[in-house]
Amino acid sequence: PRSRAESRSIYLFDDTMLPHSTCIAVLLALALVIDRSESFTSSFLPPTSRTAQRYASSTSLQMAIEKLDPSETALVLIEYQNEFTTEGGALYEAVKPCLDKYGTIANSKKTMDAARMAGCTIIHVPIAFEDGHKEISGDFGILQAIKEGKTFKANEWGSAICDTMKPGPTDLICKGKSGLCGFHSTNLDFLLRQNGIKNVVLGGFLTNCCVESTMRTAYEHGYKVYTLMDCCAATSVEGQEAAFEHTFGMFSIATTSDEIIGAVQGSPVSA
Repeated sequence: PRSRAESRSIYLFDDTMLPHSTCIAVLLALALVIDRSESFTSSFLPPTSRTAQRYASSTSLQMAIEKLDPSETALVLIEYQNEFTTEGGALYEAVKPCLDKYGTIANSKKTMDAARMAGCTIIHVPIAFEDGHKEISGDFGILQAIKEGKTFKANEWGSAICDTMKPGPTDLICKGKSGLCGFHSTNLDFLLRQNGIKNVVLGGFLTNCCVESTMRTAYEHGYKVYTLMDCCAATSVEGQEAAFEHTFGMFSIATTSDEIIGAVQGSPVSA
């Protein structure tokens, strides 16, 4: 028969006996550990692993969109040109799956109209090349493909901004884009700074090419960058969604048309 002390104890691992009070303390400690399991686990990771966790979380960063002051906000619309946006364009079929899935053109149009009405600066960033594409001399990559395909020729239908996204009387047209980044070789930074812009909202083509290149540079220039996931298109849905998951959050706040419209109209929508 058990003694009184034994009856108030619990046996662990067959022959190890602990008092009730000790067991209760152990259980409480375990409950606290379980409740904080994520931080508990990460605290035992080597420094490189903890850094990797923070890096991974930054790539998918999404934040609630605060109210944006229209006088300090620019909507930068990249390459809404017939080659991409319109049936018959050289790259229309390639981007059509993204256009259809995300409603890219309709969302871009409503964002442009709402931002313009709210008093934001609207900047269109088209790309164009002279006859013969003499600006391009490389023999590989996307620019070489543009040269071989003879696309985005200046003053032709393919390089014209599509009817749906036509610039309004107060909109600005960025000049000089003949590469991937919207800043390199252009006057985009000049236009932004002349208009006192702090917030740059991006949409356009291609998600993982010109949009991402422009996003990265805007971030490095110190602008607060927002990228519209439902106002972009790539040559594959998989490529677009990979950019959303792995790179957008590193250089911008990934957002949507409704969130930005709410923010510039003074009615923020949570991300």
